[in-house]
Amino acid sequence: MENPLSIEPLFHIGPVPVTGPVVVTWGLMILLAGGSALLTRNLKLRPGKTQVVLELLVTTIDSQIRETMNRDPAPYRALIGTILIFVLLANWLSLVPGIEPPTAHVETDAALALIVLAATIAYGIRGRGLKGYLATFAEPSWVMIPLNLVEQITRTFSLVVRLFGNVMSGVFIVGIVLALAGLFVPIPLMALELLTGAVQAYIFAILATVFIGAAVGDELDGGDPLPQASKETAP
Repeated sequence: MENPLSIEPLFHIGPVPVTGPVVVTWGLMILLAGGSALLTRNLKLRPGKTQVVLELLVTTIDSQIRETMNRDPAPYRALIGTILIFVLLANWLSLVPGIEPPTAHVETDAALALIVLAATIAYGIRGRGLKGYLATFAEPSWVMIPLNLVEQITRTFSLVVRLFGNVMSGVFIVGIVLALAGLFVPIPLMALELLTGAVQAYIFAILATVFIGAAVGDELDGGDPLPQASKETAP
């Protein structure tokens, strides 16, 4: 594996260098977009096996968002679900020979964390209004404003470090053991890498949900209440 902090470009598009993680990331995004369009183009009232699996996945994501935020999951489903599936598949690319997972490079993780930060601010302003969102930085007292601003930055940085460190270390360990011990010994490590990738994707997505939920607030904070229909269907 190359140094994740120093990547040589594969080619240039004009003055813009294009690296391996960028190519893999775009390939994964095209795969996800194409797969989503293909799998959802013919949904039916009586679902087949594939649609049942998709509905189970969406229901599980909705349940996690509802339990974490105590809100209707619909406005957040696309973002949280996309982050979860993208990070999961990106992490599992470490098991494909010749492909390095883009999440093992700090640039990809930083981009994902910045998306979460931007979404946190956007949802916070939409849920509370600009004045109400800015007022949250003065809670519980205006003395806390510097600390709350620092927290906003550090928790975004922690998202980057957590995902980057765990995925990169896993790729390094499997690569080293594979080089030293041949093809059979690393199989348990590869199974562990599969589990670690899933856990890290879940943690990243659930932390994004927590951060957005904290920015939006709950009904007592003056945020949008949970719609009645969702309350009735909530477990």
